[in-house]
Amino acid sequence: MTKEELLKKIKKLNIKTKAVANEFFVGNYRSIFKGNGMEFSDVRKYEVGDDVKRIDWKTSARQRKTYVKEYEEERELSIFLIVDISLSNNFRNKEDLIAQISGSLAYSGCENGDNVGLILFSDKVEKFIPPQKGRNQTLKIIDSLLNTKPSGRGTNISLALNFLGKIKKTHSIIFLISDFLDNNFEKQLKITAKQHTLIPIRIIDRKFESLPKGFLFTLKDSETGEDIIVGNFKENINFQESLPIKTLDIYTDEDYTKTLMKFFKRGGKL
Repeated sequence: MTKEELLKKIKKLNIKTKAVANEFFVGNYRSIFKGNGMEFSDVRKYEVGDDVKRIDWKTSARQRKTYVKEYEEERELSIFLIVDISLSNNFRNKEDLIAQISGSLAYSGCENGDNVGLILFSDKVEKFIPPQKGRNQTLKIIDSLLNTKPSGRGTNISLALNFLGKIKKTHSIIFLISDFLDNNFEKQLKITAKQHTLIPIRIIDRKFESLPKGFLFTLKDSETGEDIIVGNFKENINFQESLPIKTLDIYTDEDYTKTLMKFFKRGGKL
């Protein structure tokens, strides 16, 4: 792809993600994540109708009256897109879908007035864009998604999440976008989910789920170059059962906007 072709593709994707986000996501996004980041402000006496979960038991015991905690909405909410660009995702259908999803979410966050950042990873952190506000941040993110080619060959989800933990200590909204073809990342996934609102989005190519049973296939691992003999390929790639948290599954042959809209309408519940 020439530089002119790449710039044309960046511009086209930027226009498309803006249109999609404005039509489908921005309002729904705002209703879910606006005010999701809260910080402790003060305590006050309990009033009828207050949420009992907000009772400050220590203060109540000390004062011998019931007190509840008050919170203030954080002025700025940080959104991180942690995107897997390893070679297992380096196919046109996966690559384009990941760029469209990431661009739409980035634009929705920026339109909501949030700081949006990007971490691209393979078996190493390939690129980090610090969270910033503004529509130009969306363009910068899309440019990186389309222009960054991985220098690493494998996938290391734990490394990417650990990198996030080092640079971001306060609560954030995390969209982790990957095919999750990796091992031994469950522990770090749990740690991240405790500190942040973690939304794992799993990209799946449906044709690998429809291979006939009873046959053996020799496949080449795009990351290691090794030949792998498998039977029912679906069993080899279905990590949903083993993951400690649910994923939002998006197939390469479906309209991703419908899946994300259902997610938003459920109030961000997986």
